Amino acid sequence: MFKSVLLTVDLNRKASWAKALPQAVELVRASKGTLHIVSVVPDMGTPLVEGFFPEDFEKKAVAAADKALKDLVAHEIPEDVEVKQHLAFGKIHKKVLETIDDVKCDLVVMASHKPDRVREFLVGSNADRIVRRSPVSVLVVRA
Repeated sequence: MFKSVLLTVDLNRKASWAKALPQAVELVRASKGTLHIVSVVPDMGTPLVEGFFPEDFEKKAVAAADKALKDLVAHEIPEDVEVKQHLAFGKIHKKVLETIDDVKCDLVVMASHKPDRVREFLVGSNADRIVRRSPVSVLVVRA
């Protein structure tokens, strides 16, 4: 069984957790394990782009995400489930992979939209990057 399950969530998109969260909860309950929830506030990517945002953008974005993550856990995670929250800032797939190592999880649960070949060819998807590079099994739930 899975004693440590990592659920990835996009706090701006309910579809990123609406179907995946119940699956993660069920797996954790069955094994009496711990649910880790991670959300990543994406960085701007380049200094040129960062220049268009206010200096305190990162601080405000992380504070808003922290509140949203706490609200999600309070309203959506049953009280009998042990849960730990993780919030990061940076490239989504890199931060999720770091969290996998940090929490020593046995399984990652994440939602992914229906594949769009053109978009994936141009920019790729975080789910794809995580699945290919994860040292542990990944359960992808179609959103």
